[in-house]
Amino acid sequence: MSDDALHLSTRAGLPEDLRVGLSDFPRDRWAEPTVAEMARFWLGVHENFRRHHAHLGALVAPWREGRSDLRTLHGRLIPAVQQFLQHLDMHHRIESSQYFPAFRDLDPRIAHGIDLLDRDHDVVHERLEALFAAASAFHGAVQTNAPDAADAAARLSDVVDAMGPLVLRHLDDEEEIVIPLIQLRGAGLT
Repeated sequence: MSDDALHLSTRAGLPEDLRVGLSDFPRDRWAEPTVAEMARFWLGVHENFRRHHAHLGALVAPWREGRSDLRTLHGRLIPAVQQFLQHLDMHHRIESSQYFPAFRDLDPRIAHGIDLLDRDHDVVHERLEALFAAASAFHGAVQTNAPDAADAAARLSDVVDAMGPLVLRHLDDEEEIVIPLIQLRGAGLT
């Protein structure tokens, strides 16, 4: 499969050659009580990102439907965006600098998959920068009572919507590479 077909914005899932270990430890076993503590932690962190992104969408929905004003949206959405940005950025930095190199050492067969996940981080980071810029513009517009505050809110809402599928695709694909590896080969990994 070409690199273009594997780009986060175009892929619908991982090709079989990148799903090393998934046949030995498929997703339907990830809730078993024998799952490694680190794997459970990883899944929990990812679930928090899924919930947090859904929460951002839930904050935007009432405003889009005319059931909320700009100040209410601002008061709820800006702190939630800040938290999402900080947590996801920190999570990716730790993965790329610490865990991914260790995972390569555990099983060199996953090197191409880890490289793909690192490239995903770059794509997601671009979206995080767009989210930050849109949130900053919305914040500034509300703080100054700018006439284009509703337009800024709409742009921020669109950025929230657009980044969702990419973040969710990355989380799912990362789990398919990392969770089996941790479970099957990660003894002593901390």
